[in-house]
Amino acid sequence: MALLQEWQKIAYDENKDQGELQRFWQRYFLLEKGVYEQLLTNPDEAVEGTVKELAEKYNLDILEMAGFLDGINDSLVTPNPIDTMEEDTKVSLAFDKVKLYKNMVDAKADWLYDLPMWDNIFDAETKKALYLEQKKSGTVIVGKKVGRNEPCPCGSGKKYKHCCGK
Repeated sequence: MALLQEWQKIAYDENKDQGELQRFWQRYFLLEKGVYEQLLTNPDEAVEGTVKELAEKYNLDILEMAGFLDGINDSLVTPNPIDTMEEDTKVSLAFDKVKLYKNMVDAKADWLYDLPMWDNIFDAETKKALYLEQKKSGTVIVGKKVGRNEPCPCGSGKKYKHCCGK
């Protein structure tokens, strides 16, 4: 079984006691924060190695590293093969700073996007702009409602009720 599947089986176990699952995630989020603190301290360093090597480097067990790689994968310059990775799979943690910040905002992970290391990467104005841009990207703007007897917005020339309003 691939590492990611094992991680998901543990992390998203619906049969587990809710208190136990909450403690699991609290512990994981602390570990995750520690890894991000190290990565953001030197954001231009291209960290590479096998899953096992990186787990040892950041004091995580193999499955915690799989969970971390799953979380950061969308923010990487080149995504890792997380669905098929094993302990000896070579992975990279070279991340896109803007994508990573926005993904942290999107995940509502304030304990990550509020890390002081971000101050050395982006100024306050840039962080605020990225934050607002990401928050607005999930906002759906509904246009004006078309009345039944108005011309159809598709351009057919028919009334809406006889065209797309059926």
